[in-house]
Amino acid sequence: MALSGRFSSAVLRSAPRAQTRQLSAVAHGDQGAKTWKILTFLVALPAVGVCMLNTFLKAQHHSLEQPEFVPYSHLRIRSKRFPWGDGVKTLFHNSHVNALPDGYEGHE
Repeated sequence: MALSGRFSSAVLRSAPRAQTRQLSAVAHGDQGAKTWKILTFLVALPAVGVCMLNTFLKAQHHSLEQPEFVPYSHLRIRSKRFPWGDGVKTLFHNSHVNALPDGYEGHE
């Protein structure tokens, strides 16, 4: 393990300096770091805040009513049972949103 560390250190020291890449902040002095800091505080953080506000407002107007069950013949086809639970419900079954082949649970 130590031998590989010494070998990689020797290879890195022998590499010519002209071929090494410089990071943006190093290549352009402190100007690159200042630019990204300004962009973070003036663009990125307000954009995240606007997205959070948009999500919150849309959640306030979201309907919690269960959609009407329409027994379309091409939906909820079960050619074989699922290998978990009772075999009828999908793995991530939500009784409020996901209907079974014969309708929602508890609405018989």
